[in-house]
Amino acid sequence: MVVKNTSNLKKSLPLAVLVALAGCSPQEPSVSFSSDIQPVLKNNCLACHQKGGQGYEKTGLDMTSYEGLLKGTNFGAIIEPGNSVSSTMMRLIEGRADESINMPHGENKPLSQVEVDLIKKWIDQGANNN
Repeated sequence: MVVKNTSNLKKSLPLAVLVALAGCSPQEPSVSFSSDIQPVLKNNCLACHQKGGQGYEKTGLDMTSYEGLLKGTNFGAIIEPGNSVSSTMMRLIEGRADESINMPHGENKPLSQVEVDLIKKWIDQGANNN
């Protein structure tokens, strides 16, 4: 094949390269429930949100397992997989709820921004049991 007019080829080449590279961009790493989320829950939530704990007795929320977390409270789910903005859990840990129910509750220190961002990312990625 002989190309006589290379000006159109030169103009379209960068666009072709961009289109090809768009499908090759690195994916954001998945947040793991067992490796990333469960340790945060264990260190910050389980004192209250397991059988015998005050949070469990008041709400029915058992955070000792993935199934318990996704089941939610006696009042409904606290996680909407794929949508952290609408997830009750995020409203509670980000301080967007009534001050009396923000989590962690009472004298417990709030989650770090890194922990909040990790949970948010996990929920937005689908809140998978991975």
